[in-house]
Amino acid sequence: MVKTSSFYLFKRGLETSFKGMMLTISHLRRAIGKQKIQSIKDKDFFEKKEGIATLSYPYESIPVPDHGRYQLFNEIEDCIVCDKCAKICPVDCIDIEPIKSVGEFGKTSDGTPKRIYAAKFDIDMAKCCFCGLCTTVCPTECLTMTDEYDFSVFDLGKMNFGFGNMTESEAASKRLEWEENQQKKANLKSESQPLSINNEAKPVSPIQKRPMRPTIPINNENLVDGDETAKTKDFQAQQISGTEAMPDPIVTKFTPRMRPVVTPKPPIPPSENV
Repeated sequence: MVKTSSFYLFKRGLETSFKGMMLTISHLRRAIGKQKIQSIKDKDFFEKKEGIATLSYPYESIPVPDHGRYQLFNEIEDCIVCDKCAKICPVDCIDIEPIKSVGEFGKTSDGTPKRIYAAKFDIDMAKCCFCGLCTTVCPTECLTMTDEYDFSVFDLGKMNFGFGNMTESEAASKRLEWEENQQKKANLKSESQPLSINNEAKPVSPIQKRPMRPTIPINNENLVDGDETAKTKDFQAQQISGTEAMPDPIVTKFTPRMRPVVTPKPPIPPSENV
């Protein structure tokens, strides 16, 4: 067994310590600089591996993608209160209270007429699952997702964002206006109807007055050629009953397609053992 000297061990220790310290100093030198804040859509975003990546949030932030799913926003001036977003929401985070208008009171930016007021349009972001279905079905594209992702609060009640542009007094007046309009229409409809209802029987056509009397068809097979007595009686009976003469029905005989043939069995010979 070869014994190593203490000098060799000391030398080996210094060499390995020096290599480790040089590696640490090189990483420290590369980490002193700070990475450039850039968008994730940049080509060299994942190639920057050197420098400090930590940001001084909220003073600094990384740009977010344009089509990200973040906080919802509704441009109430372009909203026609179609209620499609509330119906398609899987978590029921959109609460809408519509009030119908008597007539058209405005138009959206794309020219769509507005006939329904939004007395209440609340979005509870605490319930939102950020699926984006509400923004897809919006016909006027007034409901969008913004780039705001930091809306965390200590009170969940503050996560409910209201976009309605009507006060309680305005909403009450619009409801009263709609109810008065509906009542006015109902009164006009009742006045247009006659006060007394004529219960007299309506005239019945002569065809409906005729009673339905069955006629018995006559089998003409038993009649002799030139004997029209039975036919004349039947025709007169039909004229008296008020019905028109009907042609004689065609009597068809049923002919079986196959008739069974019974073959007699041969007699049984007497047994020889008897």
